[in-house]
Order: sequence, then C-alpha cells, then structure tokens
Amino acid sequence: MNRLFVIDKPSGLTSHDVVDRVRRVLGMRRVGHAGTLDPSATGVLLIMAGYATRLAQFLVETEKEYCGLMHLGVATDTQDADGKVIATGDISGIERAQVERALAPLRGDIEQIPPMTSAVKRNGERLYVLARKGIAVERAPRPIRIERYEITSFAPPVVGFEVVCSKGTYVRTLVADVGEQLGCGAHVSELRRTRVGRFDSETAIPLAEFEGSKGHVETFGYSLFDAVQQFPALLLNESEAERVSEGGSIEVEAARLESPSEHLRLTADGDRLMAIARREWGEDGAAVTVRPIRVFPGEGC
Repeated sequence: MNRLFVIDKPSGLTSHDVVDRVRRVLGMRRVGHAGTLDPSATGVLLIMAGYATRLAQFLVETEKEYCGLMHLGVATDTQDADGKVIATGDISGIERAQVERALAPLRGDIEQIPPMTSAVKRNGERLYVLARKGIAVERAPRPIRIERYEITSFAPPVVGFEVVCSKGTYVRTLVADVGEQLGCGAHVSELRRTRVGRFDSETAIPLAEFEGSKGHVETFGYSLFDAVQQFPALLLNESEAERVSEGGSIEVEAARLESPSEHLRLTADGDRLMAIARREWGEDGAAVTVRPIRVFPGEGC
C-alpha cells in the first residue's frame, strides 16, 4: 500500500507511537510521519505508508496552523505543561494590549533557537536525549516565518492563541518568548495542530477510528498523486514517460507549464505519480529542463 493518511493524533502519544499503531493496522513496516507533534499536542499528523515515505521532504515544507492556550505567570523547562516549573511571575495588571505588543515582534521573518527538549540533532544526538542527561548545549538560531500570531481569547492567566507558521517552528518557544517579554514567564498548556498544508483537522481521521477500520483503511488515504497537489502536474507523452521512469531529465516547452512552481508532478495518465521533478529554465526562457528528483515505481502509486 502506498498512501498518505491524515490522522488526528490524540494527546498522550508520541508521533512515533502513532506510526507504530498504524504499522500494526496496515501490517507493514514502511510507515513514517511528516512533522513531529509533541506527546501532549493533538491534531493533524501526516502518516506515510509505502512509497509515500519518499514524499516526506515535500510534505514537511508546507505551512502549518495551530490553536492553543498559553498560561501566563509560569515558565517550565519544556515550555509546556509536561515540564518542571522553573519560574513564576506576577501577572496582576497584565492587560490584553500588553500581550498584543509582545506578539508583534514574533511575526514575519524571524530567527528562533530550538528548545533543548526538541528532536533537533546535535552531533548525531537528539537534543531531548541530551536534556534528559542534564546536558545543555548551545543551539544556533534558525530562520522561520510566522504568518499569523493572534490572541483568540483573554482570561488571565490563560490566553487563547492561533499561529500560522513555516516548517521548523516551535510554537511552545513562541509562547515562552511572550512570557519572557512580559517578564512573567509563560508555557503552552494546550496545543492542537489544525492544518498541515492543505490537510486540515476537518478531514483528519481520529486514530481510534483508523484502528477500527481494518480491511478498508485505503478509503481514508490519499494517493501519491493527490498527496502533493501543491505542485502542478505535467502530463508526459510516451517517450518522455519512458525516459523519466529511468530517472532521466527531459526538455519541454515553457508553454506546457501552467505555473512558475519550482517542483512538478510528472504523470503519464493524469492519475498516477511517476516522479517529483525540479524545473530548470533555459537561457532563452522558451525551453525548460525537467529533472526528476524522486521517481516512483509503477505499482500502486
């Protein structure tokens, strides 16, 4: 089976726990996920089975959306409710306008330092593994983009918020940054991912429902071709398809390309994904080199 499944992850499970449970349902080992969710977080988790695992790099690149609650006045070592309290602060007198001002510098193109309790690797070892050993290391800031960071409710010490952000964003760090700017500390007390790219929580399948659907789980999934609809499709003729199936590049007229997207879905029948390719413009602008970067076998894609 080669499918993408959009699972609604419950609280209390790691992303790898969900992968293991999907493996048991499908009876196959080649299963992975795109975009880690913390154990306490809920919501959209993209699970890839079979050759869909080759799409991971394209799925994690997409924009993500979250809603949650920040708890003002309490900072924890993990920046969420699962951590140990490391500081408390006075929140009396804090008004909504102050929180709004604290959010403002956290929008747009910014840099963020990954928390020690993240899955980022340092010298081959996950930061959270080092953190469990009581080891703290310097982390380089990473560029991220915050499209939206807004307050949805205000009832101190609890503030509701929504975030739309790029890949690699740690929402709990965004919340901790607000607490730091306010001088009172803050942590995420509840977090839900509501969207990854075009896949949202409205169409996500609760994990329990997925586990109870043995025998017809494929009805919940997306084909490889549909999984990457963010890329325009290029319909190949017979000779082009043969060359692409062998991993070869092809030259096409620029007029055949519907949009300026860097990546393309290559197909011979408008339904099956043959490859994900990158376009490279020629000097005259009339011809384009289409270079496959992920080629998929013919069976079941």
